[in-house]
Amino acid sequence: QVQLVESGGGLVQAGGSLRLSCAASGRTFSSYAMAWFRQAPGKEREFVAAISWTGGSTYYVDSVKGRFTISGDNAKNTVYLQMNSLKPEDTAVYYCAARRQPPPYYPGSPSSYSYWGQGTQVTVSS
Repeated sequence: QVQLVESGGGLVQAGGSLRLSCAASGRTFSSYAMAWFRQAPGKEREFVAAISWTGGSTYYVDSVKGRFTISGDNAKNTVYLQMNSLKPEDTAVYYCAARRQPPPYYPGSPSSYSYWGQGTQVTVSS
């Protein structure tokens, strides 16, 4: 059974930084892409960033461009999200996701990913 385990969440003041990590564990697992989504209370799950291991392409929602950076190690099935200049509106539970099927797919759609972590809380105080 494949598990995605996130870590690195916490409470930070506005303008601060956090680095989220997500590692896949379990049986031999290889993915074509991994991504981060987030969900704030009362809101739908929102795409944040994705990385494709084929070519290393990255994708971001407009609201985090220039502040967040997704990176990772395909061989280790690990993905990171460096979050800088955090804002109170970034407060949410952040979920890691992974896709095993080859392209084509839409990086920003939750339905593109088959595996999900349990989430890690990020709270940004004003």
